[in-house]
Amino acid sequence: MKKPIVQQIAFWCLGILVLTLIYGTAYDNYRLGFAVILMLLPVHMVYFYAVSYWIIPRFFFRQKYIVTAIACLTVAILVAVLYRLNEILISDPYIFQFYKAQDPAFSWSKLDGTFIQQLLRPGDFVNAVERSNVIVWIGISLRFIQMWYERQQAAVQAELNFLKGQVHPHFLFNTLNNLYALSLSESKQTPGVILGLSNILRYMLYECRSDEVLLKRDIEILQSYVALEKIRYEERLDLNFTFHGDPGARRIAPLLMLPLVENAFKHGVSETVDAPWISIELMIQNDQLLLKVANSKPEGRGPGGKRDFEKVGLSNVRKRLELLYPGRYTLELDDEDDVYIAVLKIHTIQPALINGK
Repeated sequence: MKKPIVQQIAFWCLGILVLTLIYGTAYDNYRLGFAVILMLLPVHMVYFYAVSYWIIPRFFFRQKYIVTAIACLTVAILVAVLYRLNEILISDPYIFQFYKAQDPAFSWSKLDGTFIQQLLRPGDFVNAVERSNVIVWIGISLRFIQMWYERQQAAVQAELNFLKGQVHPHFLFNTLNNLYALSLSESKQTPGVILGLSNILRYMLYECRSDEVLLKRDIEILQSYVALEKIRYEERLDLNFTFHGDPGARRIAPLLMLPLVENAFKHGVSETVDAPWISIELMIQNDQLLLKVANSKPEGRGPGGKRDFEKVGLSNVRKRLELLYPGRYTLELDDEDDVYIAVLKIHTIQPALINGK
């Protein structure tokens, strides 16, 4: 809440400075220009807040464009009248007295005529319209850009939450299938699988609410998932998981690596009858993360796994990477005759670009 208030105070201070330079130059006295601007400032503020906090949110963003135009025109006319009332009753008499004190013979034709004649004088009214719009529409334009940006950020955050949420049911479905298979055989490893699953679900449901997590923790969950799958396949699977580097206090968007590893088990090992294998290489060097996942393919299946992978998460991973690490990642998928290879590189591990974090 404090940040918007500070921004508005900064804007009005800058507006006063600019208008003081304009009016001070016109009056050939910057002290006089500053005093006049302070007198007219309430009119500018009423105009600005009426348009930016009432008309634009209520009509423009609801696509009521004709109503928006009519409302803006109406407010502009009313503000011009208010501007003239301020001039006639407050600022013009002050200006007259300022110059009168310096030159007793000073006269000003703008003050000629009755109150109604001054109010309805066409030239002065047009000047009031022009002067009341200068700084206000600059502010309204900035406010419009700010609101548009905030809406875009909200939409991006909503999409990220949706994409992140898609990982949960997919992983849970696969792991429950594994647990069911173990329970049918009354395996002694079933309690360990339940405990491992509980740890991973706790991470997904509670720790992954943040835009980013400790890289160390995300790697631990990846290792836990691999351990669960290793229990399932026992000695039938040739699994090699190597990890090099120190994640330190680095942070990363959660659940970007898991779908790549999960895919290797689902579309590689589970469909390979003879001698299935998976090789996982994870390396942290400086601020770069490299994950390479390779797995065997069923005999007789040629290239085409990319289409399968699209169904289980590649589009999800790519969308999240593009939203969180634009221009700072590569994701390559090689589909050869006897092997799938997925390579993820995040070139600069740093806070995700959401909400200015």
